[in-house]
Amino acid sequence: MNALELLEIIASGETSKVQFKEVLDNQVSFAAEMIAMSNSKGGIILVGVEDATGKIVGLDYAELQETSNKISTIANELIKPLIYITTEVVTVSADDKSIARVLVVHVGEGTNKPYKDNQGAIWIKQGSDKRRVTDNNEMMRLFKQSGNLLADEMEVFGTSINDINRSLFEEFFEKEFKQSFEEKGLSYEQALKAKRVLRNGQLTLAGLLFFGKDPQSIKPAFTVKLVSFFGNDISETQYRSKPVDLRGTIPVLFKESLAWVKANLHSLQKEQNFNSIGVLEISEIALVELIQNALVHRDYFKNSPVRIMIFDKRLEIISPGKLPNNLTVEDIKYGNPIIRNNQIVAFSTILLPFSGLGSGIKRALKEQPDIEFVNDINGEQFKVVIPRPVKP
Repeated sequence: MNALELLEIIASGETSKVQFKEVLDNQVSFAAEMIAMSNSKGGIILVGVEDATGKIVGLDYAELQETSNKISTIANELIKPLIYITTEVVTVSADDKSIARVLVVHVGEGTNKPYKDNQGAIWIKQGSDKRRVTDNNEMMRLFKQSGNLLADEMEVFGTSINDINRSLFEEFFEKEFKQSFEEKGLSYEQALKAKRVLRNGQLTLAGLLFFGKDPQSIKPAFTVKLVSFFGNDISETQYRSKPVDLRGTIPVLFKESLAWVKANLHSLQKEQNFNSIGVLEISEIALVELIQNALVHRDYFKNSPVRIMIFDKRLEIISPGKLPNNLTVEDIKYGNPIIRNNQIVAFSTILLPFSGLGSGIKRALKEQPDIEFVNDINGEQFKVVIPRPVKP
């Protein structure tokens, strides 16, 4: 960082990624600031700048050395798990025209969240301030961001082996292994545990969503909502088809969603004979890939349904959760997947037309090149928009 860049940052004031400290006079407070940045999007702490006014006061040589040593101690001893920082000294002109040295502490976004102090307190950024995390759902989101917590492998409270549709599981097991679990020398319960359907006497979320007798009686938000509108605005109150809430396992949701979409789209005569069956206005191959992706890759920490909406000029598929781990739309277009739901993917490769190789989006684009992907970071949802070729 050069002097001009530093001056521009200081002139903009404190933000969620920039903090000022005149001196390092409270190691516990400084540790909390580093923790908050690590648990959020990272940032920089400028030591030698008054936090109330942004006035540059600088540090002398001895202060720089002492502060750097204290920061190393804080990072190593007052923060768990260990975080890694870098520091640099930038020389600028102070307000009194003298030369001042500012210590810039770079704190990256952590990859092993949540970070906490030596008292077990977890801090995150709230604008230019920080706040302590006490809500369990927030803590779970931090675990999720680091990949240490997978929604589909978590146990579903209050469930038991009695909530499993045994015939569905038996069919799955034989399809994967070409023999029954008895022929493999396993009991029913042993087979369920081996396939991570049952853990500690309760169903995992993946187990419930693939083999549950009635998944939505326990997780009512994990449905697919379907609606076809007159017009092109979600605020329309006139429907071409009555809104539908689909229930069932993920394979059932996939099959019924695809059937509903096909029934509510047009078939077009292209090069076929007039009396022949027309071609669906949107590629069925693309629909297969996109609908199953919405079910398989959605964020199951979000208590929301998948939504499929048909308008006069477009079809939208909206799944809860933005793309994970800084994945971008360009990444997925070129087949660079990051798996959010490991166990759901594993079951899908057996029970859905799903390869798990990251080729689905590429295949959809090959069949339907005009697909638009929107990674809504603020709304925390992923949207697929497909133009319709003709107005109904």
